[in-house]
Amino acid sequence: ELLKNEKRGVLSVIGDEGYPYGMPMNHFYNPDDGCIYFHCGNIGHRLDALRENNKVSFCTYNSGVRPEGDWAFLVKSVIVFGTIEIVDDMDQIVDITTKLSLKFIQDMEHIQDEINRAAHRTLLLKLTPEHICGKLVKEA
Repeated sequence: ELLKNEKRGVLSVIGDEGYPYGMPMNHFYNPDDGCIYFHCGNIGHRLDALRENNKVSFCTYNSGVRPEGDWAFLVKSVIVFGTIEIVDDMDQIVDITTKLSLKFIQDMEHIQDEINRAAHRTLLLKLTPEHICGKLVKEA
């Protein structure tokens, strides 16, 4: 549910000199193939790092719920470990970015305009999960 409903999380790659490099990303969980998709530009440090090592982790979490009479929130999180494939197929980019956009806005005309304007310089990152774990934490 978190992968499906939350709008963003942190994608971490293995960056320069083996340092982790995490960045907030919007994501789309595709129940048809069980993969998680991100859109990105076609240049940058993230892509350079992924071309060197495609192993990643992705973490998303909810804003939490505070039980009545308690000060601490209960927060759910999920971490996905897997590998990233860079997708440059335009049909798949249009399909997935449309579905991702619908998490934020229901205006199809606006979505189509944005895709027409930017799809030619957009790539998809397809995260194929190898291990998924979740947690419920009481903040303390």
